[in-house]
Amino acid sequence: MPLRPQDLPEDRGQLVSLALAQAAEIDALKAGMKVLEGLIYGPRSERSVTIADGQLALDLEDLCRAPPPAAANDAGRPASGLKRSGSKRNIGRLPAWLPRVDEVIEPDTKTCACCSGALHKIGEDVSEALDVVPAVIRVVRTIRPKYACRGCRTGVVQSRSRGRLFDGGMATTSLIASIACWKYAWHLPLSRQAHMLRGQGVRLDRSTLCRWIKRAAWWLKPLYLRQLELIHQQPRLFCDETRLPVRRKGRRRTHTGQFWAHAVDDRPWGGPAHPAVIYVFAEGRSAREIREQLKDYAGLLQVDGYAAYKGLAHPNRKPGPVTLAFCLAHARRKFFEVHKTTGSNFCADVLGRIAQIYAIEADVCGQDAAIRLAARRERTAPILEALRSDLDAELEGLSKQSGLSKAIRYTLAHWTGLTRFLEDGRLEVDNNTVERTMRSISLGRKNHLFAGDDGGAESWAILASLLNTAKLNDLDPFVWLNDVLERMVSGAVKANELDSLLAWNWKAERLAPLQAAA
Repeated sequence: MPLRPQDLPEDRGQLVSLALAQAAEIDALKAGMKVLEGLIYGPRSERSVTIADGQLALDLEDLCRAPPPAAANDAGRPASGLKRSGSKRNIGRLPAWLPRVDEVIEPDTKTCACCSGALHKIGEDVSEALDVVPAVIRVVRTIRPKYACRGCRTGVVQSRSRGRLFDGGMATTSLIASIACWKYAWHLPLSRQAHMLRGQGVRLDRSTLCRWIKRAAWWLKPLYLRQLELIHQQPRLFCDETRLPVRRKGRRRTHTGQFWAHAVDDRPWGGPAHPAVIYVFAEGRSAREIREQLKDYAGLLQVDGYAAYKGLAHPNRKPGPVTLAFCLAHARRKFFEVHKTTGSNFCADVLGRIAQIYAIEADVCGQDAAIRLAARRERTAPILEALRSDLDAELEGLSKQSGLSKAIRYTLAHWTGLTRFLEDGRLEVDNNTVERTMRSISLGRKNHLFAGDDGGAESWAILASLLNTAKLNDLDPFVWLNDVLERMVSGAVKANELDSLLAWNWKAERLAPLQAAA
């Protein structure tokens, strides 16, 4: 309802408060309109927007792989003290372990054009280029000869048939492993795979492929549960969640389930934990879900500011309270959105200080936890102390309705968790370690649209967890999955030997002979 003169308060203080509240509401509405316009007409990525001249351009994707790029000065050169990342192209350095196929191109004639004598080889030029052999569908004929003795009647000798995922089925383990990798490692829906197979004259119904996927997940579930158990034994854990639409029988609309990701990665400080991720399917994202998943866990938990995690830090929790470390990237994002819509100089200053923190993290990434902690206390702590003081000062006089006020209040409310990394060199400044693993789920959700039922969602969780863990350990997911399924189905690996099939142990087993030979 619009205000009328008779509705305005006569007290000057009340009138000022009303004016400030109205101005804050108008700013919030304008900011919301700009955000929507940006989503519809403008670039979606933060990287496509320049925050301020001379500020360090942030790339929060992966601090362990490359430091943030340097800001450029007026002359186009990197700002002083910042290093430009080098080229990462593979030109001239093709992998030595790939098989080589020699293609010899001889001259049209080996006779001398001058004296008609025979030409002799005096040298050669060699160049290398990557090549590919497209996937070929073939039929494997398994022949098991029968043998018997003509001198006696002791019986017939014949080898036993090899185990398959489906006894007597039409698909080899290799084909099913390939289909699973195409879907859950490279995000190719089963409908497209069926069309690809049809192009080679093989007509398979999509429901047949679904049964193959479900069978593979059934075999791999013990390995999935073992990996989840080992992840929960680590003293530090990353956690995040994302939605997963699931179709329900008899309903026209999908149900919105959730994938909760549990991840570990000690590579940034050289710790013992190998990179791994497990996705757990749940009906929703309530506090009860994560409380049940982490009922036996007590340690460091790096998460965003979602309220469901905060109950895990209760002092009376069994087996003990979880120590929460929050994500600096989430706090930064709130100031970024305010700056993008309002051009706030204060937000630009906050973003510049956060950029300095990330530059320090890039310098110490990969070093021992004690070295990281010492650098943080010496270089990062003063930046955060000054930032806290400025946030408190700026908050005074701001309306609670303004976007800047909300960003500051969020940051101050989570300050203890946001600065937890100043107390432990093993911690990261953000939750990007697990958020990067969510990209695979997002791409799959975009391509597959939804899971066919709860069983399909569980199969998705099992296969995506193991295949993405293989990718995190720099393995070819198909080679790993094909070998693991073959060994499990054949009985070469027993139930008490599953640890040898985990991606990092499997990789170490393959590398041991090469290291011994070197």
